[in-house]
Amino acid sequence: MDAGFGAVEIHAAHGYLLHEFLSPLTNHRTDGYGGDRTARMRLTLEVARAVRAAVGERMPVLTRISATDWIEGGWTVEDSVVLAGELAAAGVDLVDASSGGAAARASIPVGPGYQVPLAARIRREAGVLTGAVGLIVEPEQAEQIVAGGEADLVLLGRELLRDPYWPRRAAAKLGAHPGWPDQYARAF
Repeated sequence: MDAGFGAVEIHAAHGYLLHEFLSPLTNHRTDGYGGDRTARMRLTLEVARAVRAAVGERMPVLTRISATDWIEGGWTVEDSVVLAGELAAAGVDLVDASSGGAAARASIPVGPGYQVPLAARIRREAGVLTGAVGLIVEPEQAEQIVAGGEADLVLLGRELLRDPYWPRRAAAKLGAHPGWPDQYARAF
């Protein structure tokens, strides 16, 4: 917050610590943080409540989850719908729906927008704001996801690594006229 960031995101996906607690593939605990889904969600919800308390009510809090492990016996989108509702009750403003990361043998149907249906289902069934990710590379594709109500925003990762000016090109292609940051004013 002191550095001027406008939001904070809790990373509970891709096989990292919080995802390891959520997924039955990796959580074999027998205490209050393992076993059934409610217990496996406990740490992630405690972190969400602690982050909300630390940043206050005005700072947006997002949580990235792996909405499915893509493997039988793993975390499912049904689990994610429940988690998303609990995250919202804990003060999270938006669920960033990614997937995978708990099992190397997962069969992931990678293709353009392959994770968008996960965000759409969580949005629809949990009634929470969602972010869509996953091979979203064209401006029209991103616009349609939001305009069609599949997600409330689109988050880009690898595409911005390939082209850091993607947002500017996308805005121009879609007819918007974005301004330039003050730091770029000397270039004109």
